[in-house]
Amino acid sequence: MKLLIIEDEMKTGDYLQRGLSEAGFVVDLARSGLDGHHQAMVEPYDLIILDVMLPDVDGWRIVQSLRDEGKQMPLLFLTARDSVEDRVKGLELGADDYLVKPFAFSELLARVRTLLRRGTGASLSDRLQVADLTLELSRRRVVRGSERINLTNKEFALLELLIRRRGEVLPRSLIASLVWDMNFDSDTNVIDVAIRRLRAKIDDGFEPKLIQTVRGMGYTLDVPDKT
Repeated sequence: MKLLIIEDEMKTGDYLQRGLSEAGFVVDLARSGLDGHHQAMVEPYDLIILDVMLPDVDGWRIVQSLRDEGKQMPLLFLTARDSVEDRVKGLELGADDYLVKPFAFSELLARVRTLLRRGTGASLSDRLQVADLTLELSRRRVVRGSERINLTNKEFALLELLIRRRGEVLPRSLIASLVWDMNFDSDTNVIDVAIRRLRAKIDDGFEPKLIQTVRGMGYTLDVPDKT
């Protein structure tokens, strides 16, 4: 599943992005309210975590704007503002949950998973399918045909990215950024190795072969055109 964090505090933003990525999510990080609002408007996110106190536009306005525009993904405020009035205001504006800093990451992760299970955005996209390959996102379950396939967190995140971008050729640099949160180094083969391992699990012994290499460009996942 794809999450967006809107957080201007560098250490907190990096900590959240790293922790949620290690939990198996695809995570984008915006360091200003305006950037976060723009990303939320143009990208399909399953959940957004945001602060109230941002340097350019506050979280209240972002949430109100997103709801006014019909965006229904779950929204979770993560902020140092801990008064009852602030909590009530956040929920009344359309947020789904409110967690006060400092926080335990285990509690944040539990709240994220709960929101994804019950949220509108999650219910619409909990099951992703291409041919006989199925991902059940809330249960983190992968099945090809009638066979259950066990994936690591990174493999699951990589497969989810490929399926959500079905038919789109994804360059190695984009995969590195979205799944590994790193700049792509042309001297490393981490992406190729990860694709090879994923292909061995979901394509070897099955037809049709879904993961395809586009020479000189990257990788894509789709049902091959028979023609």
